[in-house]
Amino acid sequence: MANCELTDAILNNVVTATLMLNEGLTVQYANPAAEQLFAQSAKRLVGCHLSQFIQHASLDLALLTQPLQSGQSITDSDVTFVVDGKPLLLEVTVSPLSWNKELMLLVEMRKIGQQKRLSQELNQHAQQQAAKLLVRGLAHEIKNPLGGLRGAAQLLSKMLPDPSLNEYTNIIIEQADRLRALVDRLLGPQKPGTKKQENLHLILEKVRQLVELEAGTSLAIERDYDPSLPPILMDTDQIEQALLNITSNAAQILSRQENGKITMRTRTVHQANIHGQRHKLAARIEIIDNGPGIPADLQDTLFYPMVSGREGGTGLGLSISQNLIDQHNGKIDVESWPGRTIFTIYLPI
Repeated sequence: MANCELTDAILNNVVTATLMLNEGLTVQYANPAAEQLFAQSAKRLVGCHLSQFIQHASLDLALLTQPLQSGQSITDSDVTFVVDGKPLLLEVTVSPLSWNKELMLLVEMRKIGQQKRLSQELNQHAQQQAAKLLVRGLAHEIKNPLGGLRGAAQLLSKMLPDPSLNEYTNIIIEQADRLRALVDRLLGPQKPGTKKQENLHLILEKVRQLVELEAGTSLAIERDYDPSLPPILMDTDQIEQALLNITSNAAQILSRQENGKITMRTRTVHQANIHGQRHKLAARIEIIDNGPGIPADLQDTLFYPMVSGREGGTGLGLSISQNLIDQHNGKIDVESWPGRTIFTIYLPI
């Protein structure tokens, strides 16, 4: 009896959310930390399938039963569960457990600390910057021979004896110009323009109007603005372009479904951490859509040039947006699962 009381005391006080599941993934036990994680009482959790409380999981929940066959514990240190509309980054360990002569699953879920999340964010940002430098280097190397190719075609067209042959030199010149335009888009804006204090909501309203004109009445755009947000020092054209690229992408994806909705939300954030630097005050802009979500295999490379999750997309819009936001010392985060995608832009005030 004393051992049972000790076990209960330990499980009731550990900060690790702990569940006991049967082989069908039905909850048999939940400790108080699990109640807090799922925002449900143990009475509501017990007897229900685990999937009932998780709107989306980054891993196949069926994989949780592997320890029953192997007899070995498994751990995944990068799991996202969407619970009550909020993504939770977790380290999940599943172990086989014998209880009442039955094999059960002991599931331990630990929230990944802020420091680890920040480390992952900085590492991802460094990889993105390295990819951009590589693309820019290649772009500059491509532009030089393109200029020579175009110049040679122009000289050749003047020396051809038959004017009808100019059709071929014109094709060379046109294709060289087309490649140069693509390279210029890959490079994107290199320097921020003139910055001035501007009302962010005026820019968002311009973006909303442009997207609505293109999408028509099939798309609903809701606004949830924080009226206390102060003016921000920015290049208005560049911030408008960055926000327009993100919102237009969402609108084009939603054009394939009924009841498409985009929400534009702003908030003031105190003590914001942006790429390892703490800012006393920042603006948070969220572009939220109810589309199919971004495939998990694209989320880590979404802001790389030439990477697109949309059929027919060039993969340059989000890369350019991130470049523009970077030039304002801001950052873009993305969270996505089926039915909800959130692009969050932070701009220091």
